[in-house]
Amino acid sequence: MNKQSLQKSAGSGLVFGIIVIFLALIGFTVVFSGLIQKVLGQSLGVGQIPSISNFFIFLGFLGIWNGWRASRQDKHETLTLAKVLMRAAVAGLSAGVLVMLYGFVVGGLDARGTDMRKYLSMLSSDSIKFFLFNQSLVLGGLIHVGFSTLMALVGGLLAFGSERSQQQVRTNRTKIQKWSQSTWLGKVQGNPYVTYVLMGIVLLLLVLLPRTWGAYWNYVMGTVGIYVLLGLGLNIIVGLSGQLVLGYVAFFAIGAYTFALTTSPEPHNLVWNFWIALAVSVVAAALSGILIGLPILRLRGDYLAIVTLGFGEIIRILLKSDILKDFTMGPRGVRNIAGPTLFGRSFTSDVDFMYLIILAVLLSIFLAKRWQESSIGRAWLAISQDETVAQATGVDTQKYKLLALSLGAAFAGLGGALFASRNQFTGPEDHALMVSINVLVLVIVGGMGSIPGVVLGAFTLKGLPEILRELESYRLLVFGALLVVMMIIRPEGLWPARRPKLEVPVGQDNEPVPLPATAGGEK
Repeated sequence: MNKQSLQKSAGSGLVFGIIVIFLALIGFTVVFSGLIQKVLGQSLGVGQIPSISNFFIFLGFLGIWNGWRASRQDKHETLTLAKVLMRAAVAGLSAGVLVMLYGFVVGGLDARGTDMRKYLSMLSSDSIKFFLFNQSLVLGGLIHVGFSTLMALVGGLLAFGSERSQQQVRTNRTKIQKWSQSTWLGKVQGNPYVTYVLMGIVLLLLVLLPRTWGAYWNYVMGTVGIYVLLGLGLNIIVGLSGQLVLGYVAFFAIGAYTFALTTSPEPHNLVWNFWIALAVSVVAAALSGILIGLPILRLRGDYLAIVTLGFGEIIRILLKSDILKDFTMGPRGVRNIAGPTLFGRSFTSDVDFMYLIILAVLLSIFLAKRWQESSIGRAWLAISQDETVAQATGVDTQKYKLLALSLGAAFAGLGGALFASRNQFTGPEDHALMVSINVLVLVIVGGMGSIPGVVLGAFTLKGLPEILRELESYRLLVFGALLVVMMIIRPEGLWPARRPKLEVPVGQDNEPVPLPATAGGEK
């Protein structure tokens, strides 16, 4: 093994050692070990230090990941088991030694009576002893070195086995495909009835789950559903037609306020029917997309982003200002917004509203998919790839860009109306710039141009922080770390869009049919 590989492994181990030290300094090691203890069904009192065994589990995951990363095979390199184990051992040893030195420093200061909480509020004497496994400085440090090396070796073995398995799969791919086609897997694959059964199972779950979630999780999942609607709309504008719009929240605000002003007793006492107000909100948002799109059709890239960003802020400031106070209630917002009714029955419970959001999401997904797979979607794809070339080939770029803005705004208007109706209140602060940023991020994280990616992105961005609520003040830290890891591992998104394939006409023997010669090519 050459010196460069050992240095690379040692550097990888030092990075993981720094991560462990950082997590210990902010008290995350104690908090996450406590979360593991709760997951395992063990009780943990408030302020109580968790069991050391759960800390070993936490360090074990980090150690295995360290060994896995250090043992990865480079291009044009053949790894043997001895090389893998050597790399993993060096990575684990370097991480363990660095953590041991940290333990010596903080443990020594604590032994001298230094109150580390004056400098780092989460670094108490109990947490330092917990980090050293309730052992002496030397023994605790040696445990860190030994356990880090051992777990890195386990990670190296797993990486080696995974690489060998992938090589076997690549080598025998044809045999595996033939075998799978000859079994029940091949019969199931592509069978339309299987698709219908899976769709039925999903629909059944969507019917049953809202009744078991409870009010809190129905609210959280309802928020996720509203962001799915927003993501579907922005995915049409940004992901399909390639228009970078940063003021998307303006359409969300227009939909919410249109619905609020037409169903609330104040300030105009209109009190329209829920479904009429919902339709008007969607139409108003779609028209606003056309109106804002007409003067900015020729703008592209950063210029389009800046102009739409300004439009979004103008809408928010107008809603908040005293100029329109008599019309929009100003900073107070609009209250007592009506909920949905059907045949005289009110649907205002959390379960009923969750069903309404699910129906809206399913309908929106159906429409978005149909548009994406139609000639309209192909025109959007051509515009996003190269607008000049698309226009030269006969695509009416202005019409299709306006259509994308209008349809995307309509989805935002639908989401805004449902948002206002569910909360029975909407105000200017509900439509800040961060809403646009969040929706744009979920589209990017999920995968540009991908409808399933939008759904996954919404769950990741709005649902995951609530799932991590047990971590309290560390939620954003964990959430940010997960996003960074995801972008490193899958930079194209969680569920990237599949590129459309060119359909080549074939003859009877599955041979490509030559295209007829053009008039210009004849001599």
